Amino acid sequence: MENQLHQNTEQRLERLSDVIETGSLNQLQSMINAMHPGEIAHLLESSPPTRRRFLWELINTENEGETLIELGEEARASLVGEMESGELIEAVKDLDVDDIADFIQSLPSALIEQTLAGLSRQQRQRVEAVLVYDEDTAGGMMDTEVLTTRADVNIDVVLRYLRLQDELPSHTDTLIIIDKYEKYLGIVSLSDLLTNQPDQNIQDIVDNEHPAIPADMSSREVASLFEDRDLISAPVVDHNGKLLGRITIDDVVDVIRDDAEHSMMGMAGLNEEEDLFAPVLTSVKRRALWLGTNLLTAFLAAWVIKQFTETLEAAIALAVLMSIVPSMGGIAGSQTLTLVIRGLALGQIVKSNTKSLLIKELLLGLINGVIWAVVVFAISYFIFHDAGIGIVMAIAMLLNLLLAPLAGVLLPIVLRKLDIDPALAGSVLLTTVTDIVGYMAVLGLAAMLLPYIRSLI
Repeated sequence: MENQLHQNTEQRLERLSDVIETGSLNQLQSMINAMHPGEIAHLLESSPPTRRRFLWELINTENEGETLIELGEEARASLVGEMESGELIEAVKDLDVDDIADFIQSLPSALIEQTLAGLSRQQRQRVEAVLVYDEDTAGGMMDTEVLTTRADVNIDVVLRYLRLQDELPSHTDTLIIIDKYEKYLGIVSLSDLLTNQPDQNIQDIVDNEHPAIPADMSSREVASLFEDRDLISAPVVDHNGKLLGRITIDDVVDVIRDDAEHSMMGMAGLNEEEDLFAPVLTSVKRRALWLGTNLLTAFLAAWVIKQFTETLEAAIALAVLMSIVPSMGGIAGSQTLTLVIRGLALGQIVKSNTKSLLIKELLLGLINGVIWAVVVFAISYFIFHDAGIGIVMAIAMLLNLLLAPLAGVLLPIVLRKLDIDPALAGSVLLTTVTDIVGYMAVLGLAAMLLPYIRSLI
């Protein structure tokens, strides 16, 4: 399925290029506006800036808002920067409240005021109710447009109320039950409304076990709750239990996707919102920090090697083999680091189970260390016919494969406590640790043990 989607995107890009070459603007406009906003956004992000702006001009107004929401922040900003405030308001006015709030938070402060002023009074009040909360909390994710009813009415009354609505809010699967003070009591599913007798009271079929989400709950915790409970929607309440809005599965999917992209891009020191076709100078500035950091750690490793120049001159074989140890340590540490970062993100790693995880990873490192120490000894001896070199390499491999999982567990936990993103900084620090310890282990052991081993053999 994923390969098919990629093929479809490639085919559309090629077809659009062919149509652009022929100059048939009407055909091109029809092709673009026949696509889903998510597909349009994907095509825009896959296009260089000049073509992106050209394609954007061909998108119908009714598709602009949904397309902007689907775009990454940086690609969106490149288009929004060239739009008039009136055009922005027209594009977003028909979006869901939570989408409008997300969009507005990405705008420059001057445009935020203009966009809010252009909304209807009811829309503005609803959007402002969401903007009170941080965007990474349940309150910042919620949609304030909800269907509610009281528990002391019968099903027939509720069904007649639903028929009077012009349309139901998107992803409506339940009605939320509240009391006269607007406090949350429970939910009633639409399927229960349709399958029970019209004269039956709502209070007889209400599900008061359905979880209500506190407005200050983090977006990651919300995503975990939806995953654990298989929820499609959930009400959001304040600290007094008063209903504020609801969160739907589409918002949670966005959180899960953003977290996954953040972890993947963070390993390379990049932002998940980075535009594929961002200006060269902008990309250079972003990547320079991590390239400079890596250069610094490389020089640090080179300094360690320099301290053992005499050892290297006495055993040239070490110069050929010594990079194997830090390389293996880096891979082993990265495996543990990735596992721990994922566990932290999912809330699976807490103070009470950290020791058990550390012991497990150290045992794993010990077993792997013994296995690969034997392998590296055999290969080193086979190539150079020097048992001393083989023993040094084997001990260094064991030590580094023991240290790697230790660093992989502790680094992200310490970084999290220091309010530093483990996904962003963890891999750079881990590489530094495994490189320096790897080289020190090989060369230090060679300096201390190699003459002694050779004298015994």
